[in-house]
Amino acid sequence: MRTIIVGDVHGCRIELEALLDRVGFSTGDRLVFVGDLVARGPDSLGVLDVARRTGAIVVRGNHEQKLLDWKLAQARALPTDATGKPLLGKMHRDLARALRPVDWTLLETSPLYVDLPEHGGRVVHAGLLPGLPIEEQPAESMLRIRTVRIAGGPGISKPAKVGGTKVVKKSALVLWGAVYAGPPQVVFGHNAAPGLQLHAWATGLDTGCVYGGRLTALVLGEGQKIPRGITARRALLVSEPARRTWFDPHEKERVPAVGREVA
Repeated sequence: MRTIIVGDVHGCRIELEALLDRVGFSTGDRLVFVGDLVARGPDSLGVLDVARRTGAIVVRGNHEQKLLDWKLAQARALPTDATGKPLLGKMHRDLARALRPVDWTLLETSPLYVDLPEHGGRVVHAGLLPGLPIEEQPAESMLRIRTVRIAGGPGISKPAKVGGTKVVKKSALVLWGAVYAGPPQVVFGHNAAPGLQLHAWATGLDTGCVYGGRLTALVLGEGQKIPRGITARRALLVSEPARRTWFDPHEKERVPAVGREVA
């Protein structure tokens, strides 16, 4: 049985199905999503259908959490957040209203992380705070972390007092995966800006399909450990190019967040 871990899909159903064809996904293979299956792309409902049809494991992403927070707020009759802003923008509101009961069940039962001990791996949506046991990891970090601040080196200078004397301490923001030390190996998504991330103990699979990039999967053989070597790990990656740019973060969404893609 192979394990196929797929990066952020964001409603790109056609690319997802093409990627599964490319890797030869079949009965007996295990499919794992790093989260953010929905929103921004053209066919979120279709992606959820694929997840159910394949029996996939769906790790919760920040977009799934955003929808779940909205549903909870609706049950409590809270139309806005603490600042008075709407709980969801139009894109997510339209998607939330289109989700079927079976879709909500899939989102509500999605875990924040999944361990794959036979592969020496852990799958989480955004990442982990380095040095903190999994039991102590804040949900917010697992859903949204991108960088951590480290002391020393070039970066942002911050004044501080030591023994009554002002000194300048330097710190820098770095990708969390660059300073994370396993085991286990962590596979994650969420951060498309750097592209594919291959760190010693972490692999970032968000290669920006919905932004016109690629949809990427890590394909592991039965019992195969995720290799630490970057060259060996790169050889296990399979990608499918986006059919188009579905969402430009600098503009309003170009396509309906819910509607099915026209063939």
